[in-house]
Amino acid sequence: MDNPFQIISDAFQPDYRVNLSIQGLDGTIMLTLSNETGMVAKRMISPAQRNDPKRLQRLIESIKFGIAIERGDSAMEMLAAMTDGNRQPLLPQGTGTGWRGEPTAAARGAGL
Repeated sequence: MDNPFQIISDAFQPDYRVNLSIQGLDGTIMLTLSNETGMVAKRMISPAQRNDPKRLQRLIESIKFGIAIERGDSAMEMLAAMTDGNRQPLLPQGTGTGWRGEPTAAARGAGL
């Protein structure tokens, strides 16, 4: 199985800073996503979610759905993307823009 920590990081970078920290003796971790304006999302991830590829993917999609709704995207479009057989990504990967459409720090540094 691929490294779940890398899967989580890859799902949200470069649009967000990803912080994963251990929260309990049972292996529960806290995922914190932030950008230039502050914290965007914070979720607890259980060992069962982290170690099951399907559950981990559903968790990632759920977080992306929540972020998209918070930024004003259409809930119906997001649900369609989540249930579409093509499995369209909810957030474009590597666009160089943050969740509000502004260039990320990395994009600004690269002159994008």
